Amino acid sequence: MKYLTLFMAICCGLVVANLYYCQPLLPLIAHDFGIREAEAGSITYITQLGYAAGLLLFVPLGDLLEKKQQIVVTTTFSVIVLLGAAFTKSFLLLQILCFLIGLFSIVPQLIIPLAASLTTDEKRGSVIGLVMGGLLIGIVSSRSLSGYIGHAFGWRQMYYTAATICFLLVLIIQRVFPASKPTYHGTYSELMRSVVYYIKTYPQLRIASLSNALSFASMSAFWVTMVLFLAAKPFEYNTVEIGLFGIIGASGALAAPLIGKRSSGAVTVVRNISLLGLLAQLLGYAAFYFTGSKIILIVLGIILLDIGHQALQISNQTLIYSLNPAARNRFNTVFMTSTFIGGAIGSAIGIFLFNLGGWSVFCLGTASLIVCNAVVNMKRK
Repeated sequence: MKYLTLFMAICCGLVVANLYYCQPLLPLIAHDFGIREAEAGSITYITQLGYAAGLLLFVPLGDLLEKKQQIVVTTTFSVIVLLGAAFTKSFLLLQILCFLIGLFSIVPQLIIPLAASLTTDEKRGSVIGLVMGGLLIGIVSSRSLSGYIGHAFGWRQMYYTAATICFLLVLIIQRVFPASKPTYHGTYSELMRSVVYYIKTYPQLRIASLSNALSFASMSAFWVTMVLFLAAKPFEYNTVEIGLFGIIGASGALAAPLIGKRSSGAVTVVRNISLLGLLAQLLGYAAFYFTGSKIILIVLGIILLDIGHQALQISNQTLIYSLNPAARNRFNTVFMTSTFIGGAIGSAIGIFLFNLGGWSVFCLGTASLIVCNAVVNMKRK
């Protein structure tokens, strides 16, 4: 089980990376299509909206279908749309393809409930922490990898590379992943109605989903806006240099297993861990605000922001998986759909605030999301 969990973590990291390759590439994409960088930035939140749509429409099927084959088929579609993004000559078509990339990159949210179902209640937090650690490493390394490949070979090569990675994963997953039995016996429409029922019935699911959405909004706002900030004066960094900042986010990946061990699923424990995570995020934005030309404050802020988000996500995810084991995929649907809708909104807000008043206005505006999140968490009982 240990090696299978590790491979699941690797798969999550490699597939979720599809959502983030575009971020350091925005200056290159803008130059290629002859558009402003802020306009090119739209593909970041379009990809996240596609992911949210995939979570809503396809992840619940994990309770209705055999998970292994669903993962294989979904990853195969990812290969096709990634190749399409590499070939397209139209920015409008690239936007559509980025939505589809998000739509078919939901595999990590099928793997995480599968991993949770293969372990005991006592070890579930640790398993989720390990898999989430792999997912976060995929996120942070994707930015560094795409920055380097984009600078050396052009942004299209990154999408060729991503398609190749997903194709190889399809071959390996088919051989390695265990088969699973569906936990829900009914129609798709009944399945989706049950999702609405669970939202109405479980207040802890609603609070966890809203809290994680606000947390991811503050995360996404930073990672998109940071590209615009560092590409301008006084830094004027290229895509390789911007992409390297993704490595700093590995601090969150290192913290994930430790947070998982302390996440019992008890409401009071989740509330306390979440509030500590929000404090870390708020301190991170304070560091961003006072950055000026001091790049060390950006580094410190990234570490605090990523660790804070991991504290919220892992503790909340451990909680929702303990609420109703037979409906983990549907609970995960609500949780992660909310998360990526929050991320898409956060990305759009970040670009808007930066264009409105620069870096200081962006930092103050986004920090207000963290304060709102603290109010939400205080309502836990």
